[in-house]
Amino acid sequence: MTFSSSHDVDPRSTSAARPGPFTESPAARLVWALTRLSIGWVFLWAFLDKTFGLGHETPEANAWLEGGHPTEGFLSKAAKGPFQSFYNSLAGYTIIDWIFMVGLLGIGVALILGIAMRVAAGAGALMLVMMWSAVLPPENNIFMDDHLVYALVLIGLALVHAGDTLGLGAWWSRLGLVRKFPVLR
Repeated sequence: MTFSSSHDVDPRSTSAARPGPFTESPAARLVWALTRLSIGWVFLWAFLDKTFGLGHETPEANAWLEGGHPTEGFLSKAAKGPFQSFYNSLAGYTIIDWIFMVGLLGIGVALILGIAMRVAAGAGALMLVMMWSAVLPPENNIFMDDHLVYALVLIGLALVHAGDTLGLGAWWSRLGLVRKFPVLR
């Protein structure tokens, strides 16, 4: 199997169809941006539903604002496999709820705005891998599931600067603090 990039294209070629790396074409930039917005909405929706009990996955009576524990049900009932006891031991702790909810909100907002993509991708990938490890083995495959796929996509989004298209990423990257600490890019 070989991989190629635009750098492998014969420079004598007159094809205008590929002026640069494919990830930089307008169509690819748009797809990456829409993917970023979509995954951002997944995180933000989970935060909103768990906070306000919008009734999709979280009934109003179990809303975080009503004193519910957003992580308790999953950690105490859904966790299985080799890490079950670890995840069960975290269920019901307020600090775990806060870490989870702030993570959902921060990752969702960063992805929607297209800012702090490296931080959002790293935190989101970590959260998704932890969710994956809480239910090992996955239902439909011996190891792969949507949590791992989303984690890889998040990393890809950061690598291609997906926040620059339909987002504030280009502006964000010019900020002095971000230039000084590129991890904030």
